[in-house]
Amino acid sequence: MCPLIPNLNSHTRLLVVQHPSERNHALNTARLLALGLQQAELLVAESLAEHPQWLAALQDPHWRTELLFPGPDVPLVSAQPEDSRPRRLVLLDGTWRKARKLMHVNPALQALPRVSLPASLRSRYRLRKVPHPGALSTIEAGVEALRILEPGLPVDQLLAPFDALIDAQINAMGADLYARNYRTH
Repeated sequence: MCPLIPNLNSHTRLLVVQHPSERNHALNTARLLALGLQQAELLVAESLAEHPQWLAALQDPHWRTELLFPGPDVPLVSAQPEDSRPRRLVLLDGTWRKARKLMHVNPALQALPRVSLPASLRSRYRLRKVPHPGALSTIEAGVEALRILEPGLPVDQLLAPFDALIDAQINAMGADLYARNYRTH
């Protein structure tokens, strides 16, 4: 799979805060995102208080830092060229429950302006049952945000190892088991 991981260079920086329980997950899409994008960093932590350098970075007024996380009345991510500061998007990696916990225990994340993705997006993650429309894996969310912010960036390259990983998992489980548990009719 390593040859499939691109080496993309974006203007937008991504910080993925990963819940510690996700670190060794077999389908760790946050790690794939961080490996394929030069301007992405993966921080495995439940509490940002243990990482004062990141707390300071999130509050740096020279950066336009936003949390990519859905919610009622959260505006869609957009380019907004009138704000010329460099942009940093923070993504939370974990189950929805763990992602909400990351927000709850980190006032610095709660204080960030939030942006979201269109709810009409569909996940390619065929091995998970989606809890609600628009629910995406971390790599898919990062790709879709970059697709909006940097239309010329070949972000689909980031999904090649993700797709290969899913295909390998489906092949390993067998077509019958996959059809019984994941296919929708």
